[in-house]
Amino acid sequence: MNSQHTPRIVLGEEVAAAAAGQEAIVALESTIVTHGMPAPDNVETARRVEAAVRANGATPATIAVIDGVARIGLADEELDRLGRPDPEPVKIGSQNLAASFYLGQTGGTTVAATMKLAALAGIKIFATGGIGGVHRGAQYSFDISGDLEEIARTPVAVVSAGFKSILDIAKTTEYLETRGVPVVGYQTAMLPSFYSIDSPHEVTLRLDSPEAVGGYLHTHWSLDPACGAVIANPIPQRAAIPADRIETAIAQACAHADADGISGKELTPFLLQWLADATDGESLEANKELVLNNAKIAALIAQHLTPPASGNKTSATVSLRS
Repeated sequence: MNSQHTPRIVLGEEVAAAAAGQEAIVALESTIVTHGMPAPDNVETARRVEAAVRANGATPATIAVIDGVARIGLADEELDRLGRPDPEPVKIGSQNLAASFYLGQTGGTTVAATMKLAALAGIKIFATGGIGGVHRGAQYSFDISGDLEEIARTPVAVVSAGFKSILDIAKTTEYLETRGVPVVGYQTAMLPSFYSIDSPHEVTLRLDSPEAVGGYLHTHWSLDPACGAVIANPIPQRAAIPADRIETAIAQACAHADADGISGKELTPFLLQWLADATDGESLEANKELVLNNAKIAALIAQHLTPPASGNKTSATVSLRS
């Protein structure tokens, strides 16, 4: 058990150098490695995402908890360790983040936990695939992702292909509107729905360039310095799956999950695997393409944000990799 009472946040060498030089940094989550994709796609995709960030002018900071220490920027061996199923890494969200520190656990951080740690390290933008939200049937299950609350209280912009399409997108957009979280469409006025280009729902604001998004975020944070934002970036057209086709598959997947009594934290991995099987792997390939595209756009936007300062004073201890 980790005897520390103050969580440690350790910057990897590449991230520490970028922070010291006031260069653009993009945070990346690690549950895509531990729980989001099968091996070897998980580690291979994570490395491709990091490469996409570098190729577009920013430094990648993949975030995870390793032996009870938050690592902001992973070494190759740490990424490989997360990708191994034995022992199975923990799935770490906001709710059990402190427990992971206290118990000295190793695991992948969800959107919510990644945002929290990114903010503590002074990183203002984060790229992922899709964010969690209000699940279908939430009026009965009350199943609402902690991602939404974290975005509402953490000043980090999340670049995603909208919300995971297995969710109730209408209720998710209503929830974010209630919490005052803006949803900015990158080169789109309609909210993308993960595997598909758009949905019936409009975004708060359409912006067409990284410079415009960066300028908007400065304005947003000058008014509400404690609230995040969603930057909705559509999946590339070449990788998109028609909305009617994916919706049929999702409805079937949800019916199977309900029949098998699958709910809670087991539901999303079940649905994603079911969709991968039902689409002969097409949904998995679409997932890879959209997260790579989000990483590219996040890197371009990051160059127009106030750079993170190394050694930010927070309730956590921020240090260089030991």
